[in-house]
Amino acid sequence: MGADREGRARRGPGRAAAYAACGVVLLAGCASMPDSGDLRGVDSTPRQDGQVRVFAMPPQEDATSGEIVQGFLEALTSDDPNYETARRYLTAEAARTWHPELSTTVLAEAPDMDPRRAGGREDTADDLYTLTGTKVATVDAQQSYEPAKGAYDQSVHLIRDPKTKQWRIDGPPVGVVMGKSDFQRNYMSVNKYYFADQPLSGTSPTTVAVADPVYVRERVNPMTQMVRSLLNGPTSWLEPVARSSFPTGVRLPEDASLTPDDQNKLTVPLNDRAARVGVSVCHRMAAQILFTLQNLTPAVDEVELRADGKQLCTLGEDEAPAVATQGSEEQPQYLYFVDARKRLVRMAADSTGRQHDPVPGALGDGDKALQSVAVSRDEHKAAGVAADGKELYVASLAAAGSLGDAVLTSKGATANDRLTTPSWDAQGDLWVADRDPRDARLLLLEDGGGDPLTVDTPGLDGRIKDVRVAADGVRIALVVEKGDEQSLLIGRIERGEKSERPAVAVRELRSAAPELEEVAAMSWAGDSRLVVVGREQGGVQQMRYVQVDGSTPEGPAPAALTGVKEIAASEDDQMPLVAYSEDGIVRLRTGTQWEKVDAEGMAPVYPG
Repeated sequence: MGADREGRARRGPGRAAAYAACGVVLLAGCASMPDSGDLRGVDSTPRQDGQVRVFAMPPQEDATSGEIVQGFLEALTSDDPNYETARRYLTAEAARTWHPELSTTVLAEAPDMDPRRAGGREDTADDLYTLTGTKVATVDAQQSYEPAKGAYDQSVHLIRDPKTKQWRIDGPPVGVVMGKSDFQRNYMSVNKYYFADQPLSGTSPTTVAVADPVYVRERVNPMTQMVRSLLNGPTSWLEPVARSSFPTGVRLPEDASLTPDDQNKLTVPLNDRAARVGVSVCHRMAAQILFTLQNLTPAVDEVELRADGKQLCTLGEDEAPAVATQGSEEQPQYLYFVDARKRLVRMAADSTGRQHDPVPGALGDGDKALQSVAVSRDEHKAAGVAADGKELYVASLAAAGSLGDAVLTSKGATANDRLTTPSWDAQGDLWVADRDPRDARLLLLEDGGGDPLTVDTPGLDGRIKDVRVAADGVRIALVVEKGDEQSLLIGRIERGEKSERPAVAVRELRSAAPELEEVAAMSWAGDSRLVVVGREQGGVQQMRYVQVDGSTPEGPAPAALTGVKEIAASEDDQMPLVAYSEDGIVRLRTGTQWEKVDAEGMAPVYPG
């Protein structure tokens, strides 16, 4: 599941095994390091026990310049915590100034080495190689993943030491570079958590946990890596809408290595910048660590924070929900869809049967034919788009009554040029896009009514086809259509200061599925994960999970299903996937195959 290991009881299985590092070259290679025993060479990539760590071999005596470059590249894929072995392939000055933590470049394959000079003849004092490949992604200094395209081209310069006659690299590539398979073996995606304040449906502001996915080296003390990353603050993309509870300058000691005790309690030592925090702030700090580490491992049930030799506070997993709401913790009561009579119906979300009933209220009466629906996250209200896509209605799910007037009407000439499926955010506001080519826009209806507010969407190129707001209320997923292509984009929701009409914008749109040229349907399926139905160029329709940062999460894709038109998932990953396909409404529970729910139903949704 990659970064979405939501909730201790619902986290997906961790990686059962690690792999040994890449193939061995003539005079440099890798070795696996168990907890005891001798170093041994590895000739291939067999599966290893999860506790086995992989270390590169140091440079061999009288290695050629090409072997030095190859050994250095292999050392970059090892589990050496500070890349000490990789530094042994560098000159003393280069080892001092090289900063592998600044970036990781991921290529489609391991980099190719192109010799540009004499190839290391004994009568030369320097040599030059060019590393080339096709870029797939980059991971920056904040450990944030971003898809990338284009050619990779970096020079590696070597010199021969005049005294020892040994080749060493004095001009290494920027950061770390490796092929995609090595990256997937060495790194794992984990959510770290920050907070945002959301007024939930007119109540006082509630603190919401917001996932910030980063990539860490899987077998290099990831627990300590994650806490250090958490203390460094949100990634630059998320920072405008999320905050950390840790005071500026709070850090772990340089030699810290975090491990929970046999009672699953983790003690976290902090520097004296944390020594004066109050209990409520300390609890928020502990909750951030607990949410983050429980996303990484099931081995942490309680966190104790210490500073200046004293205990600051402790927080257990049963106390964390009182500090902040986590989207994946909210369990829907019902699954909703439109039945053959074009009315809104519902069934218990965890039901194994097929029984469904009309919802209470006007949208369940069948007086207004519907084509799509959305249900508020508290399941008190619902919004429905009329069958012709022209009008949007909002009604209570608590009592019967007349439907009332439409809260929004599109002037689009055809159904395809009118309203999209709406989506409710955590504040109780309703989002929908009007696809009218003469005035295409993203709209927000506060509390589901009133004059619609046009949302600013700088950088948007195309018309919005689908809208889904995340449970945290600060991220939004959009399917954007331009010509014959559709893109899945993730944007950051920014709200202006509270006033009569606060300005709302969706900024820094970025692709979550760059390889897809057609996106038929999508839904949030976790704190930082979506399920998407789409097609690559020249390919067939497929269903897959994607991360908000554009990476592919760990774990299998959902079982294949043909002719999918709509998909519904819950942030709670124990709820089944539900789709509208050529077989009507179908459902996929964990460990089973797709099963038919209603042959004539359409437009399935969970709350949100």
